[in-house]
Amino acid sequence: MKKTGIAILSMAALTGLGACSSSHPSSSEPLTEVDVAEVVTDSVVLYKDYPGTLSAISAVDLVARVDGYLRTQNYEAGETVEKGRVLFTIESGQYQDAVNRAKAALTTAKSANAYAVQQYAAMKKALESDAVSQMEVLQSKSNLEQSEANIKSAEAALQTALTNLGYCTVRAPFKGTVTASGPSVGAYVGGSASPVALAKIYDNSRLFANFYIEDGSLLRMYMNDNNRSMIDYDSIPVTFSEQLPHNYSAALDYMAPDVNTGTGTLKVRAILDNSYGELRDGMYATISLPYKVDPKAILVKDASIATDQLGKYLYVVNDSNKVVYTPVKVGSLVADTMRVITEGLKPGERYVTKALLKVRSGMEVKPNLTR
Repeated sequence: MKKTGIAILSMAALTGLGACSSSHPSSSEPLTEVDVAEVVTDSVVLYKDYPGTLSAISAVDLVARVDGYLRTQNYEAGETVEKGRVLFTIESGQYQDAVNRAKAALTTAKSANAYAVQQYAAMKKALESDAVSQMEVLQSKSNLEQSEANIKSAEAALQTALTNLGYCTVRAPFKGTVTASGPSVGAYVGGSASPVALAKIYDNSRLFANFYIEDGSLLRMYMNDNNRSMIDYDSIPVTFSEQLPHNYSAALDYMAPDVNTGTGTLKVRAILDNSYGELRDGMYATISLPYKVDPKAILVKDASIATDQLGKYLYVVNDSNKVVYTPVKVGSLVADTMRVITEGLKPGERYVTKALLKVRSGMEVKPNLTR
């Protein structure tokens, strides 16, 4: 019985040793192969993103400036119209009558003036033979001057009448896109006392990108001679929350002469072409303003950067080919694929570029250096 017990204990010990040895990988097991790249340095332009909004280069209210019923609307809501196109008409009968009366008054004034001219000439000639008194000559001269003033008054009245008649036809002041009409056709508009908005027209062929920057950023940017000589302020990247089919860039156009004392910011404006008709007044945009040239910026592939609750990080492979979890701080995106690292890496270090889920910190790997 004793021998049997010893044999059982020996077998159990051997079994336990076998179980322990199977829980560790064999030294001959191959290491996981991962793609790595070296941290590189290059001269890049650094950008800072600012939120902004787009505004049309021209946006004008189309208004009724006379009283009357709205007779016609000659466009479809949202249609792009040419400059000078008739968009609305307002009943014009009373204004046409006013023009006719003003023309008649002008004709009468000219006729009276013609008579006054002849009378004054006759009076002056009669005065030479003492056929009339000096007072009568002066009276005829006064009548002539009054007739000339009446002509000017009648001409002004006719011009006013023609202007009001012209207001009965509302035309496009420039080529642009017109909004839906406010008042419906048949509605009465009282525009003589205060203009009544009928619609709005936008020239979206070019747009302003409006944004605000800190005044300190402005000073750092423009006081640096290298910035002014090496940065292209005519090609500022502009992006949108949703990816558009085309890329856009703007040219710096305006800086406010004063700083807002409440916010400590300065209004800045850039202008961009809307060549494909994709942009609209009021759209939100991100303006990536260049502010500095870094001759030795640290760059990594943007796709290699991961994010967790602590922020951005990379898996660095050290000299012992072990993976090291490395928190980093990131900067601008360069050439769509490379990301500037502002803190956490040194030039020449190796980092994992693919299969990030297959590795973990402290794991020994077989690095495959790629470009």
